[in-house]
Amino acid sequence: MRKAKTAAARKPIRVATWNINSVRLRRPLLAELVRALDPDVLCLQETKCPDELFPMEDLRAFGFPHVAHRGMKGYNGVAVLSRLPFEVRHDDPDWCGKGDCRHLGVDLDAPGGPIELHNFYVPAGGDVPDRDANPKFAHKLDFVSEAAAWNAARGPARRSVLVGDLNIAPLEHDVWSHRQMLDVVSHTPVEVEALGRWQRAGAWHDALRYFVPADRKLYTWWSYRARDWEASDRGRRLDHVWVSGDLAGGLVRHEVLKAARGWERASDHVPVMVEIAP
Repeated sequence: MRKAKTAAARKPIRVATWNINSVRLRRPLLAELVRALDPDVLCLQETKCPDELFPMEDLRAFGFPHVAHRGMKGYNGVAVLSRLPFEVRHDDPDWCGKGDCRHLGVDLDAPGGPIELHNFYVPAGGDVPDRDANPKFAHKLDFVSEAAAWNAARGPARRSVLVGDLNIAPLEHDVWSHRQMLDVVSHTPVEVEALGRWQRAGAWHDALRYFVPADRKLYTWWSYRARDWEASDRGRRLDHVWVSGDLAGGLVRHEVLKAARGWERASDHVPVMVEIAP
């Protein structure tokens, strides 16, 4: 593992991201996550909960006094839980004009100055990797294209972190078999190219691959369809943490909580955490 530069007198913050796959169903598992990772900021995706039913007080009881959420009944939904104060960003785009609760941005009151934090849940894209035959795949490509154009218009990210379930595994060793996955949604060349344009548009640094070289396998998701997910280990890296160039030098460590996939009533995604000295 590569060691990042240390920054004297800068208190590191721990930023975690997890596709929880229903915040009400898996609310008890948050206690396990907090014990294991002790995050300062926790970003959730696929909360599947309308705002009026969001379990605000229960989540604050896990040690997060600052909570923001955007949700809808049955699917999608994002939330940010934080020990650090923040302000919600209200002027960020409504992606593809759908109002479908896939993004929440906040400005964190962090050591060293504010940090712009973006929590994304990119559309999965269905099963058929064809824009014309599959509207869900077209939506996914349009969403990522809009995000790239937005980042390009804003210029390189500054004191920023972008996390979430981006539903694309871009690198060869982000999937269990590059060859067999090339025509499977999440690893097709058109998706990988689109994600690369987004990353380049914001001059984002892939924080997980800062610590884990690109020639090593790295997964954050294992399908429910696998009879024995651990034995088959046919995973994909769908969950990401990107940081701006001015924060990349402060990366301290990372953790992919693979054990969470074995929790009772687990999500098919596992939590990912990056520690940064900002």
